[in-house]
This record gives sequence, structure tokens and C-alpha cells, in this order.
Amino acid sequence: MRRIGLLGGSFNPAHEGHLHITLEAIKRLGLDEVWWLVSPHNPLKKKADLAEYESRFASAQTIATHPHIKVLDIEARNALYYSIDTIRHLQRRTRGTQFVWLMGADNLQHFHRWRAWREIFARLPIAIIDRAPYAFSALHNLAALRYRHKRITNSRLLLRGKTLPAWAYISIPRHPQSATALRKSLGAKAFLRHNERT
Repeated sequence: MRRIGLLGGSFNPAHEGHLHITLEAIKRLGLDEVWWLVSPHNPLKKKADLAEYESRFASAQTIATHPHIKVLDIEARNALYYSIDTIRHLQRRTRGTQFVWLMGADNLQHFHRWRAWREIFARLPIAIIDRAPYAFSALHNLAALRYRHKRITNSRLLLRGKTLPAWAYISIPRHPQSATALRKSLGAKAFLRHNERT
């Protein structure tokens, strides 16, 4: 059975930090591949803050140079706007595969606002990747507290027949780059204009 990590996001733009957490997840969870799911639109973000989808997808392809990373547009092609819909779609159509949901600690702190977030916990294991400075707030939010007794302290055991829900918090060497910082360094308006041209 293949072990596939799913990393969804806006990738606005993709950067070395995304690559860093992906490679750490492959190593620490023993994954065969990680699929980057470039979202056409994040329901929790303003559309005006996002570059054009084609530019964000292209930035992900440029960064994802590792042979075990695939950049997929299944959400755009199938009009999937919520993570739970993507997970249901993949689990219906992909056989012989064990999926694990990957996300940064910054997303965990808002996870209880996601559509059907309890069903996500029930459908597949979740690996939370450490990201400064969100560790404390993430581990004390509603979702983490609700499933605190389901946390796997040894991340290597997360995909080894554990009864769902099951999740792990993975501490990794931190990478300084973020999409927010990258946009600020370019200037938000300049960044959007640049991506509209490319």
C-alpha cells in the first residue's frame, strides 16, 4: 500500500519553506510521495489577496523539484473548494493508498473553522508540521483539545494501523521563509501585478 501525504494550500506563492516541510514529512513519516494540492480559492481568505491560480500553480511546479512530490490541479479541475471534498474525492477514486493529511501548525489553530473538520479527523491521519511561532496556540486550540487523547507522540507510528482519529505534531528544523514574508518583501501590489503578467 502506497503512503501519500496531502499538502493543500494556496501556494501564494510556493516557496522553499513548503519544500522543506514536505521533505521532512517524507523522511519522518516514511511517505512514498507528497501531493501538493493547489487550491483555486481558500474559503477563509479574500480572493483579492490571491494571485491568479495559474501563477500560483506554476510557482508550485517550479519549487517542487523532488521526484517524490507531485503538483496537482484536481481541486480546480473538479471544482473542489473544501478540503473535506478533496479528501472524499481522492479516497473514492484511489485504491491501494493510505493518505495522511499534512498541514502547518498555523492551520491547526483555525482548523475548527474548516468545513466538516471532525470528519477529516475521522477519515485519515493528520500530521501537523511545526511552524514558528504557532506551536503553543495551535496545541491549545479547539481541535487539538478535542482530540488530545488521540495524539500520537511518536510520529513514525502515525501510519501503522492506528485507529482513527489519530494525529501527530512533528517538530522539525524551522525554515525562515513564508509566503506572507515573501509577498511583503516584494510588496503586495507588485506581487499581484507580477503574477497577473506571468
